[in-house]
Amino acid sequence: MIRLLVDPANAMTAMGLALSSIGIDFSIAGFPEIGVAIVLWALLADHFDGVVARRMRGSRPAETGEVGKNLDSLADFVSAGIFPAVTLIVVGHGSPLCVVSGAVLVVASALRLSFFNVVGSPSGRFVGVPTSWVMPVTAIVFLLRPTLPESIFAKLFAFLLILLAILHVSSVRVPKTAGFMYLVVTAFCVVASAALAFRGGS
Repeated sequence: MIRLLVDPANAMTAMGLALSSIGIDFSIAGFPEIGVAIVLWALLADHFDGVVARRMRGSRPAETGEVGKNLDSLADFVSAGIFPAVTLIVVGHGSPLCVVSGAVLVVASALRLSFFNVVGSPSGRFVGVPTSWVMPVTAIVFLLRPTLPESIFAKLFAFLLILLAILHVSSVRVPKTAGFMYLVVTAFCVVASAALAFRGGS
């Protein structure tokens, strides 16, 4: 079974999953900015493992590809469902609003990913907003944190996660990330993670 991680795409997915787990640890330890900074790199792994898998199409065993698809969904669930929910509960000090909002996001993320595994992306478009949108929104909220009253910050974060949860399970059609947008996502993740890591470590 371990040999499946020798596959470059699967190894990248597993690395993203490990980074998300580490990010959760940092959030629970009281360093959510550093946690977000780390999970932004998990988002990059999620974007590029698919690119690697497509380039290897036809040269990897079918079993390896199928395991990779399921591993990718699990990694997405942890980075875009579990991590934001845990982080929200931490910064919201376990308030009912934050607990409920986190639970709603977790369920919506699981449903969205399960639906995608069965239906795919008809006509090259996602049905429902992809779970990968959660981390950029989370990063932006944390970048704005110093400008917001602490009492408002957690509520705003909770509201945005509920909104994203609704969009996950909506019928809106969203184009796939492609071409120039990969550069935009990469640049954002690198810059935002550096800014958040610097703030979280100071």
